[in-house]
Amino acid sequence: MKHHDLQEKLHGIWSRRHLALLTLLAVFLTAAAATNHAAALYILTGADDAAIVLDGKTKTPDLSSQMVFVTTGGKGYDVTLAAKQTVTVHRDDMTETVQSKKESVSRLLERMGIVPSPLETVAVDLSGDGVSITVAEEITYYDRVVEEVAFDTVRVANPEMKKGTEQVVQEGADGVRTSIYEVVFSNGQELSRQFVEEIDSTAVDQIVEYGTAEEQPASTAMTNNKSAISSVSKNGDGSGTLTLADGTTLNFSAAKSMTATAYTAGHGGADYCTATGTTVRVGTVAVDKRVIPLGTKMFIVTNDGIVYGTAVAEDTGVRGDKVDLYFDTYQQCINFGRRSCTVYILK
Repeated sequence: MKHHDLQEKLHGIWSRRHLALLTLLAVFLTAAAATNHAAALYILTGADDAAIVLDGKTKTPDLSSQMVFVTTGGKGYDVTLAAKQTVTVHRDDMTETVQSKKESVSRLLERMGIVPSPLETVAVDLSGDGVSITVAEEITYYDRVVEEVAFDTVRVANPEMKKGTEQVVQEGADGVRTSIYEVVFSNGQELSRQFVEEIDSTAVDQIVEYGTAEEQPASTAMTNNKSAISSVSKNGDGSGTLTLADGTTLNFSAAKSMTATAYTAGHGGADYCTATGTTVRVGTVAVDKRVIPLGTKMFIVTNDGIVYGTAVAEDTGVRGDKVDLYFDTYQQCINFGRRSCTVYILK
């Protein structure tokens, strides 16, 4: 691979002040016996407060304060660890800890007998006390992006206005936002990039008030009295049984206190297809797959009594103890908003 081809593969490094795993740079290393470089995509994560673009036009930066050094040469860029750093390497089911010798990551892996294939990605994580290296065909990390964004329109019910009328009470304005995306690399290429959260934004929402004689219940489109919970029986290990109003019983292995946010396709970057390849519908839930594995069946009820009901974890794009619940219409999302909830993990 020629040097200018390598430069086209380099990614910008954005400031990370509040996140544990944030992308700083991506580098392709050439597979050549003379240099012992591994032919794999390298992703450096976890170093804070940096804003560097390695485009071949600027001086190679010194990241010694972050325990690494970036060097360049005719074969491209390489990442060197400081001496005597504790390095934990993960590959498949293997985990091994070694001490670095002020050597490049590729040479350290070679010393351990690990030669990444062209389809594998090497993630170097500096967020902990030591250095963590993961070699895998699929790597997930979070990327901070500054981007232009259009204003959102927020509709607010006004019971004092005549039903069928509406008025703009605040004009919207486009702006710039800092966003976090969940990025998945697979087989050496970016497989998916999903919006996770907005850190800050200069955009101004357009607020529209609409008249209504009576407020539409948030759960009208998806619940009924038969799905209400009549009783909950819990065991000592956190498992238990839900009994619904219609007599149906559901066994659960755990109950999680979480935050639920409504979403619908076509708004806020939400697509019609999920991360698992299914089509969104009521009952589709987006989760952090490190908290709730994809494919998990759930029964969800808000703390103020709204029953979302049976659902399946089919999408990603959230982090931590949060779930995004799919609704058919944007108005239903506005009515539901964000609520505390209990997520029962069904057996």
